[in-house]
Amino acid sequence: MMNLKKLLFILGIGYLSFSCNLKNKKDSTTLNVADKIAHGAYLVTIMGCNDCHSPKQAGANGPEIIKDRMLSGFPSDRPIAPIQNPLTSEGFAMFYPDLTAAIGPWGTSFAGNLTPDESGIGNWSEDQFIYAMTKGKLKGLENGRPILPPMPVENYINMKKEDLQAIFSYLQSIPPVFNVVPSHIPPG
Repeated sequence: MMNLKKLLFILGIGYLSFSCNLKNKKDSTTLNVADKIAHGAYLVTIMGCNDCHSPKQAGANGPEIIKDRMLSGFPSDRPIAPIQNPLTSEGFAMFYPDLTAAIGPWGTSFAGNLTPDESGIGNWSEDQFIYAMTKGKLKGLENGRPILPPMPVENYINMKKEDLQAIFSYLQSIPPVFNVVPSHIPPG
């Protein structure tokens, strides 16, 4: 009888130990996801993604991000200004006032919607995102056209995969914003 009690006691301790270890692993996984998203938010902030991908309005201290449109790209409800300037054919570039569009020798390019909405990167896989950032291909497609200026793709081609995964995780965690960004307008 004593051996049975010892066996049950040992099994009970083993079960509790196993259960606690599973709980700790689950908590550390959740923590890792939270840390990954926080690291992605940090990278998006220091890399200046909001500079071009977030519509802005005039505020008390200058341009301020429109919070409910953060990282949604060039606003689709905004008129596209027909700007013809001889300087752009000589290599100069001009920007819309809030930097969500640029005009240069490449034509007119519009900052993309980086939110997890279907009109943004909501349908993208992590691999597509990484391919777009490291290969400079639109929508992360091998046969996509090059991502146009002023997107500084050359700054990201050698980024660590872990950093790109963190950025993608963060972008997938922000509120989705429906905003279909216009397609590139060729020069002329």
